[in-house]
Amino acid sequence: MNKRFLMPCLLISALAFSQASVSGYVYEDGNKNQKKENRERGIEGVAVSNGVQVILTDKNGRYSLPVQDGQTIFVIKPSGYMTPVNINNLPQYYYQYKPKGSPADFKYKGSAPTGELPKELNFGLYRQNESKNFDILVFGDPQPHSEKELDYFRRAIVNEVKGTRKNAVFGISLGDLVWDNLGLQKPYADVMKEVGLPWYNVIGNHDMNYEAKEDSLSDETFESNFGPANYSFNYGNVHFIVLDNILYPDPRDGKGYWGGFREDQLKFVENDLKLVDKNKLIVVSFHIPLEKTREENFRNSDRQKLFDYLAPFKNALLLSAHTHIQQQLFYGKETGWNGSRDLHEYNAGTTCGDWWSGTSDDLGLPTATMRDGTAKGYSFISFNDNEYKIKYKTAGKPEDYQVNLYVPKVIPFPSRTSAKILANFFMGSRKDKVEYRIDGNQWEVMQYDETVDPSFAMSVFKWDVTPNIFPGRRPSNPEMSKHIWTGDFPKKLSLGKHKVEVRATDMFGNPFTASEEFEVQNPILIP
Repeated sequence: MNKRFLMPCLLISALAFSQASVSGYVYEDGNKNQKKENRERGIEGVAVSNGVQVILTDKNGRYSLPVQDGQTIFVIKPSGYMTPVNINNLPQYYYQYKPKGSPADFKYKGSAPTGELPKELNFGLYRQNESKNFDILVFGDPQPHSEKELDYFRRAIVNEVKGTRKNAVFGISLGDLVWDNLGLQKPYADVMKEVGLPWYNVIGNHDMNYEAKEDSLSDETFESNFGPANYSFNYGNVHFIVLDNILYPDPRDGKGYWGGFREDQLKFVENDLKLVDKNKLIVVSFHIPLEKTREENFRNSDRQKLFDYLAPFKNALLLSAHTHIQQQLFYGKETGWNGSRDLHEYNAGTTCGDWWSGTSDDLGLPTATMRDGTAKGYSFISFNDNEYKIKYKTAGKPEDYQVNLYVPKVIPFPSRTSAKILANFFMGSRKDKVEYRIDGNQWEVMQYDETVDPSFAMSVFKWDVTPNIFPGRRPSNPEMSKHIWTGDFPKKLSLGKHKVEVRATDMFGNPFTASEEFEVQNPILIP
């Protein structure tokens, strides 16, 4: 071999290698100036990732990782520390390596060229007290299509949350931050800063760059505004993972999207969880729920791999949105889940409800009730060490408004009627217990029934019978609800007014009540 040829090749190879790796320190930033100073020590054992590999810092807080064009280097926040946040309270824990920037021909711009890697890429963390008992806020699909709808979101949700956030230490939005108009992503972030908490974001199918020819480029505007679409962090005894589970364009035909994960994303999850204590609760957030077992909706092989990585952990929770209904999903062995107990997915109700549709309420905001009868709102998740409880909060209603009770206003005497008492328990599932009684008599069990919420159905159909068009948008058609229970009227009720009471107990043991009055009247005979 020609040695004169070999030496330049070795030199080029060495240069290429040096340009394709990054190193630095994770350190305690005592003065919070985001500059590592000699007196500021590195933090040992902190995970750092390039979106595929995950490594731990050494005893000096140093790490080194390979990096490719388009990857993001990020620190995985350890418990007891916090990353900086920007003026919009978005955590700053990452460095995007995009030497040439995002594609220039996208309608909505992404990242500007980052140029060469810095000689040293350091991540400063601040110490903070973190109890193992804490709350977070969870928002499903804000999804404004315009500045007007963004104002609805501010008035209906954000203004309320500012006063009711309680002990929440951070929040997370589960995708569809906007509705295709990516120019609203920054205004959305401006609105969200008013909550006053660090806020994490999931990408949704309406947050993507539709000009992308490959999935890895569909997140460019989102990444520019919010950071990586795949990442993780710790708080207390909980390990949070956030994933983009939308494949776009659909790899089957290049049209639309498909639920699933790329191989590099699954490798990140695998590598990340290898370094996590098995005693921790794992919370995985994404946009599209996993419950669609048909291959045309979600790639089953990807779901199975995620299940396999989570199976060694006794405590796990999945969070999703997307459907604009609310449901509790449970996975067991029949669905490929092999954990020690059923895996729970909370498919959260949305802050925009039914896409900001319906007639206006007293504040001039669309009622936007979801197709399953769930009122628009948001959720609190309370963590106690490695266990959790979820509570849904209906926007504009008292905290104890958890059941919408449908009772006919009047029934005939004698009370032999096909009419039903219906209880829509927003957080309910088939596993829960719902009871009712009339006039303080004995409690009786109601029957679980996947049916249409009649109150919502009437609110929809009035749009079809009005002689004059209502302002706003007609709600979506009703669909079967996964949290309705029914009961019959007793056959021997006296004439006059009566009271129905319902009590429901959720999967966490929390009791809720609701009541309504109705009247038994003599029927009017047809002459």
